[in-house]
Amino acid sequence: MALKDIKSKILATKRMNTVTRAMEAVSAVKMRKTQTAAFAGRSYARSALSILTRLSGTHSFASHPLSESRENVKKIAVVVITSDKGLAGALNSGVLKKAAEVVKEHALEDVIVYAYGKKGEDYFSRRGYTIARAFENKTDDVQLSVMEEVSEELSTRFLAGDFDKVITIYSNFKSTFEQVPTVRRLLPLSMGALTEIVEGIIPQKGKWSSEVDLEAPAAYTIEPSTMDVLSELVPRLAAVALYHMLLEAKASEHSARMVAMKGASDKSKEVTRDLTRKYNKLRQAAITREVSEIVSGREALSV
Repeated sequence: MALKDIKSKILATKRMNTVTRAMEAVSAVKMRKTQTAAFAGRSYARSALSILTRLSGTHSFASHPLSESRENVKKIAVVVITSDKGLAGALNSGVLKKAAEVVKEHALEDVIVYAYGKKGEDYFSRRGYTIARAFENKTDDVQLSVMEEVSEELSTRFLAGDFDKVITIYSNFKSTFEQVPTVRRLLPLSMGALTEIVEGIIPQKGKWSSEVDLEAPAAYTIEPSTMDVLSELVPRLAAVALYHMLLEAKASEHSARMVAMKGASDKSKEVTRDLTRKYNKLRQAAITREVSEIVSGREALSV
């Protein structure tokens, strides 16, 4: 390889390092912001879901159409939360791998996909799945109204029999270096499903950790009626669950991108160092060769 080519590669690698360091800094700022929002929202989401947990001890809850498990689960709705952008390591591929494991047990025509994020939409549309709704996931300003709209549609279609189960797949934020692809059942609601969601929301330690009693009471008196309250409450609490999952996915995205860009920056520095060493060796060899040629020429003239 010529010295000019090596020098061009060194300059290109340094420019790449500048870009990755800038992206790392931006992702770090966004990560802290979304982490704070996700952690702060955990207490609210936990409290909202615990309301329904307390209602789960009533007979009306067990017989409510949104909490009745259907014997023959044929059609399912899958809510996939991914990002619109790449450069986030294995974040999106982990979520899509989990989603593929969920849908492989069902026929293609029995799966209805709600894609929040371009990566999930592209993955399922290329494979011929039905995309019921698709949303962009570009901004960090998550609107609860969008999740309420999706939750209302899911509840209505579930009651209408368009599908028998609603599954959500997203990246659950554990720490800056750990984001876990997670599968949750959203509908039909049950005590077991609620326990999984609430336990997933509570951090094991730290500022936002706290104890939660998930034991349902033996009886609960509701006015005007349990059915009326549950019909209004369940879609709203499902929206809160979806909203919190989206916050977790946002925090995971920025954390994964920051780590990926830091790795890219470190690697570019290593490549620059290796190329510089190679450039210096070739340059020194060329200088040595030129000096040898000059000395040989001088000796030849003096003979």
